[in-house]
Amino acid sequence: MTAVSNPAGFTPEETYTPDGDYRFTNSREAVRRLPFPFPDDEYMYSMNLEPHVPAGDGALRAAFDVDEHYVSECAHRDQMLREMPGVHYLALPHMMEAQWDLLELIFESYDRDFPEHFTLTKNGNEWRWQNRLLGIDDSFTFGDPATLPMDPMEYATRQAQGEFVVLEERDNTLVIGAGMTTQRADYSLQFNLGMNFSEFHGPVPKLDKMGILDRALKFLLRMKPGHPVRRVNWSLTVHPRLETSVETLPDWAPDRAAVTAENAGDMVYLRIELQPLHRLPRSNAIVFPVRTYLVSLAELVEHAPDWAKRVHRALASLDPELADYKGFHRYHGAAVEWLSQHDDGAPLATGYPWYPEGIQPGRTPAE
Repeated sequence: MTAVSNPAGFTPEETYTPDGDYRFTNSREAVRRLPFPFPDDEYMYSMNLEPHVPAGDGALRAAFDVDEHYVSECAHRDQMLREMPGVHYLALPHMMEAQWDLLELIFESYDRDFPEHFTLTKNGNEWRWQNRLLGIDDSFTFGDPATLPMDPMEYATRQAQGEFVVLEERDNTLVIGAGMTTQRADYSLQFNLGMNFSEFHGPVPKLDKMGILDRALKFLLRMKPGHPVRRVNWSLTVHPRLETSVETLPDWAPDRAAVTAENAGDMVYLRIELQPLHRLPRSNAIVFPVRTYLVSLAELVEHAPDWAKRVHRALASLDPELADYKGFHRYHGAAVEWLSQHDDGAPLATGYPWYPEGIQPGRTPAE
């Protein structure tokens, strides 16, 4: 599963770890197609679920997005799996049916939404998968793990951007049963495997008091196959580092102390998480993908100045508990100060940029 050298329009030489000196940049197009998470000048945590239907011509036009960083992210995943075996990919033994479900979902989605790069050919249970971006052309028997070089979930998610956590429904809750997590943000799959919904969401400030967790769980348990939903989450991170897990804390945590109001534009990155949830048809499990997008504050100012102003205002008014929970309280003030230089205070349009004006979920009824 080796990446081809230089597919047109992609950035295979990028790196997301300090040993590669964080060689990473976004084109203007990559910035403008982001699922920007701030519809207003103020932000408060919410589950903000909506139907996962195509929207706009950017990150939300496909079931699972593929962008210019695809090849380099797949190479990063391969590196993480080699360096820390048994940490990033884990699956409980009884999750095999869900693994095949997930493989089918990813491969069918890529084949449908990006036919220039991927082709899935089915002849009964005999399948052929072609991934032209990574130079893969494999045939296998669907449902027979012996015909693949690794677990079905690992095989499929090695060829996909983002994280994938599979939740099984048990005793009226959802439990983590498998995960491919080479882009973790401040958590450990080894620790969380087997936890239920309230246990792994418990640290989020004020959620229990607000009743959000109970409502979200009830909503997810009612999900049906073929009717996915999505939400957009966000945080800040230092450097374009995809993997900031508990296990690697000594490698990345000291960088937070180096951020100042002078260097925050280059060091601090907005970390956007697009989370499209799907109910899997055979296993009845729910897959919780977390597709991560990284963009520096300086890139926002250069390529999307109105978004940079919106980020400044959202951060300036942010509840300190959320900054603490999201892990950037140490450099929160530096980021706000740096961004303040690029905010003239002019009014900004409200709403999510990927929807047409007048059709904003939760704001005006869709027509």
